[in-house]
Amino acid sequence: MRVLRLVEIERAKDRLAITCSIDDLSFHISIWYQDLDFEALAREYGELIDRLAFHIAMFQINEVASLRPDAILLGKYAKYASPAFVELWRTVFRNVWAQWRWEHQLPAYIPDFLDASGTSAPPVAGPTGPVELLAFCGGGKDSLVALKLLERAGLPFATLGYSHSIYGAAEPQHALLDKVADRTARVRAERQWIIDDFLDAPIVKLRPELGVKSITAAETPASVFAALPIALARGYRHLVLAHEASANSGNLTWGATGEEVNHQWGKSYEAERMLDQYVRAELCDVGYWSVLQPIHDEVIFELLSRDSALAPLTHSCNIAKPWCGTCAKCAYVWLQMSAHLAPEVVAATFPRDLGELAVNERWFRELLGLAEHSPFECVGSPAEARLALALLPSRGPLLTKLAAEVGAIDIAAIAKPFLGVGSRHAMPDHVASKVLPILRDAARTAASRIAHAAR
Repeated sequence: MRVLRLVEIERAKDRLAITCSIDDLSFHISIWYQDLDFEALAREYGELIDRLAFHIAMFQINEVASLRPDAILLGKYAKYASPAFVELWRTVFRNVWAQWRWEHQLPAYIPDFLDASGTSAPPVAGPTGPVELLAFCGGGKDSLVALKLLERAGLPFATLGYSHSIYGAAEPQHALLDKVADRTARVRAERQWIIDDFLDAPIVKLRPELGVKSITAAETPASVFAALPIALARGYRHLVLAHEASANSGNLTWGATGEEVNHQWGKSYEAERMLDQYVRAELCDVGYWSVLQPIHDEVIFELLSRDSALAPLTHSCNIAKPWCGTCAKCAYVWLQMSAHLAPEVVAATFPRDLGELAVNERWFRELLGLAEHSPFECVGSPAEARLALALLPSRGPLLTKLAAEVGAIDIAAIAKPFLGVGSRHAMPDHVASKVLPILRDAARTAASRIAHAAR
């Protein structure tokens, strides 16, 4: 039996260090916090801080389960693994790793827990600070739109940005994040640094005997738990994300299981509600929800157009920041920006015409629904990509060829599902009452603009 072991969780004043092992390998993950004192938190909240550290560790090391262990051994930390925790962890793994299971043709794979022996504890009431909203800022167009939305709604917020060693040096990452967040009305900047030698390791290449083609990480659930110590320290009552409605759509239906494989499941409304309810019931009274959940990219880009001068400051690429120009994420954002924003804004963001790079043909085929599945990336649906294609002011030879393969596009019909403001969201009433009118105004404007283009 191959066992993934949680070896150690070390807590320093401003850092958590996690060690795990499998076979002859050990891996280490450190999370550094700016202006945070775990010792003070432990004095105030006691065992809750140990339970939080356990949750943070387990949602970080679940990435190592990509190496196909048969089971997980918690050792001295087994006392924190309640039945509710085990159910949450397994549900996150089943859904976030659906793409990984499909790629490896392992429909039933989920590692077992060998020694989970914990019980639930009552949730702890945290302090109420002067600012209730902690808004995550990843530096992309969704983050910018979400922060500006809170700003226009008159809702004070702090921002949380984190760097990750998989993306290179930390300071350039934080500088890119600050380019976006500094242009908003944030009242405080919270920062994390994540150093992860597992995701940095060449294990897929050097250990082919493991039969592992790819590595998956549950980035969004992990980031939620990692933010909770900050919420307790500052008195933030809500963690605010910028996850849009398209995160609820999958990439394909797996014939072997009948399940929907959704690369973005960790950002979905289902995941959001599950994580929110778990945190409130099992840990502390901090809410978790997305301010963009009711809308699709068509409305998001309408909101972005109101701050279009800031759009070139954004970045979303997972290959080379700010933009590599040759991945599915870059191709999708370029396509949507080209369809909805002024050409000079697009040129300031992307110095090349990504629609005419031969290397991107694969990505545009996947984006437009001309391949087996849509890209395994955080992008919109094929219908949204087709709408953007139809709205382009001009096309080069490559996109003209692909447009011919797609066929005629009824702009009004294809746009209709994406131009409303959905009722499904988890914003508190006092937030929703200020945010929803802005969303509805943007939806009306987007609908009018696209209707004009359809004539």
